[in-house]
Amino acid sequence: MAHENTFIMIKPDGVSRGLVGEIISRFEDKTLNLERIRTLTIDEEMARRHYAEHVEKPFFSELLEFITSGPVVAMEWSGDDAISVCRDLMGATDPKQAAPGTIRGVYGLAVTNNLVHGSDGPESAARELEIFFG
Repeated sequence: MAHENTFIMIKPDGVSRGLVGEIISRFEDKTLNLERIRTLTIDEEMARRHYAEHVEKPFFSELLEFITSGPVVAMEWSGDDAISVCRDLMGATDPKQAAPGTIRGVYGLAVTNNLVHGSDGPESAARELEIFFG
């Protein structure tokens, strides 16, 4: 087991639906450590940096509009195998394919409005943590 730090973001739909506490509890229940947390509304420049790998994709403008539509909760979590543990807790990107009991499986409504974002590896975790926490 490797001790890792990872980035998790509760998206505008998770905040507006009042699920912040429930989502944070899921990570705490796995004995992960919350290292940093902040609430902010992402501007277009930050959103473009965060989703740089999706710029050329047809859904990019919809993604940009959604992620800047309201406040998000940005968090750094740490623990043994934190990246894979967090991704398992979140479930598949498409809530229709997410396993029952996962965050997206229980609360997700659509691919874009899927409540949470989590880093998919150590490099993206480092990049995303730098974007949101400097």
